[in-house]
Amino acid sequence: MKRHLIVFAALLLAALPASGADVLTPLDLREVTVGGEIGRRVDITIANNLLKLDVDGDFLRPFLEEPRRGVFIGLGMLLDATVKFAAYSDDPQVHALRKHLVAEVLRAQEADGYIGTFPPPQRIQTLWDVHEMGYVIWGLLEDYRCFNEAQSLAAARKAADYLVKNWSVLPADWGVGADVAPHVAFTGIERTMLALHRATGEPAYLDFCTQTRALPQWDLGIVIGRRPGIEGHIYAYMARCLAQLELHRLQPSPSLLVPTQRALEFMTERDGMLLTGSSGQCEIWTADQDARGDVGEACALAYQLRVYDSLLRMNGDPRLGDWMERTIFNAVGRQLRYFAPLEGNRVYWKTDTYCCPCNFRRILAELPALVFYRGPDGITVNLYAPAEARFKLVNDVPVVIRQETDYPNSGRVRLRIDPEQPEDFTLRLRIPSWATVARVTINGEPYVGEIQAGTFLALRRPWQRGDQVELDMPMAWRLVLGRQRQAGRVAVMRGPQVFCLDPAQTPSLAELDGTELGYIALDPASLSEPVASAAVRPDGLGCRVRAWKPGFGLSLKTDYELTLTEFPNPDGKATYFRLRDFSGAVDDELSKPLLGKDATK
Repeated sequence: MKRHLIVFAALLLAALPASGADVLTPLDLREVTVGGEIGRRVDITIANNLLKLDVDGDFLRPFLEEPRRGVFIGLGMLLDATVKFAAYSDDPQVHALRKHLVAEVLRAQEADGYIGTFPPPQRIQTLWDVHEMGYVIWGLLEDYRCFNEAQSLAAARKAADYLVKNWSVLPADWGVGADVAPHVAFTGIERTMLALHRATGEPAYLDFCTQTRALPQWDLGIVIGRRPGIEGHIYAYMARCLAQLELHRLQPSPSLLVPTQRALEFMTERDGMLLTGSSGQCEIWTADQDARGDVGEACALAYQLRVYDSLLRMNGDPRLGDWMERTIFNAVGRQLRYFAPLEGNRVYWKTDTYCCPCNFRRILAELPALVFYRGPDGITVNLYAPAEARFKLVNDVPVVIRQETDYPNSGRVRLRIDPEQPEDFTLRLRIPSWATVARVTINGEPYVGEIQAGTFLALRRPWQRGDQVELDMPMAWRLVLGRQRQAGRVAVMRGPQVFCLDPAQTPSLAELDGTELGYIALDPASLSEPVASAAVRPDGLGCRVRAWKPGFGLSLKTDYELTLTEFPNPDGKATYFRLRDFSGAVDDELSKPLLGKDATK
């Protein structure tokens, strides 16, 4: 397996620019406006969560009070999310919050550079201190990147220098045999230091990653089970993969791609990813498709999306966009949560601090940057939503692109292209893997070339103001076959969305748990056009379907008329159901080899 992965990574590397440069670049948050369900989630996270937090009491006090309590808060994660929300929304209240957070973080920084909640004897060597401090540095660095705040960069450097200087307080065997392995305890620090190296050119930060932290040599296999060390912790694993991808951009090497490719192959080919795009049980890798219990940690989801984005920028593979939309519309959800099982009760976070709620805010703040990507020859549309992009091509010609769509309610998308002057460039449209039938017109004229699901359709032509492209991707119901523990059952999908059953909507089912609900048998012939459902969003959809109660009965008359709702429904309790006849069921189009497995043979 390892040789297979190294061969694949070498082939992938050969297709990349020798400099490690990306083939795609996301637009700046200030160049994009997003509506629809993605934009709605961003907006309500700002209005109903970010601006309602007790920032001084819950987040800042532990960094300023004496004596220090030594707790993990997630202040740096909050700062990062606030900076990005401010850049995207340009909301005066969010800008004020950003400035307040930065001012208080600077006030909390000690003369030696330390920013944290631990008393001096416990610093660095106590669990989660480096984790907290690394994200504070990251948040300050993002404030500098987005708003050119020199004082934030200076504070970030001072804190990073403190870590580099004092790292020797850690014994050589620190963390060996402990409950939490070192790479888990220090989650995120390498990516932070690499970003600081990029911003400053300071070699000490790069050396910290390559030598002190031995990032190039990290090559952990997929560890299944919550063992001491929790080495299979998905959040930590994907965070380290992300750091290796960043290092690859600086120092290209096939070996740096191996752990990431291992994770992707595990998710697609070894059943490590659930239908909703989430992974893991009890925060740890699992391959049994167990959909009940502590499934799909929010932090892991956030870092899965970041890895997909990083690889998409690196190699331009459109199926990474397929994974993004599956995860965004289903697993990311609409509330600050901890786990979102496909069977049984969802688990929501009860406080505003700590990593899961903070990583939820961070990834929501990053979603607008996943919609459009700039390339050397034009622009790529990766996600579909009512959106507007205002950007410049590589030759500095300004262009405005507007998406008009009700996606994911339908697969109809109209794009209006308005370059400031007539210009020849490529417009790429991601054709999702589920869109086996797709049609395109340009200014009303049918596109006559091949349109293939799971690819980017490249439209190269001289564009001028007022040009329109219409993409139509018909959405039919799909009954997707379960795997492993879900074998013998199906889930209902339409486009990128998974649908689930909220038993409270059917009084006779209200007392049944997720397992019992999973024995209900659906009648595929009863599936028709979707119906309106506000269970998740104001203009959301439901799936009306008839069903038989559990048992061996063969009656042609069904027992229930159910309305399945979109998966993020907080009260959803069942996603997989039985069929009497599986002949119309299909495999999940995303549970297949990614990036062309045949190329490695």
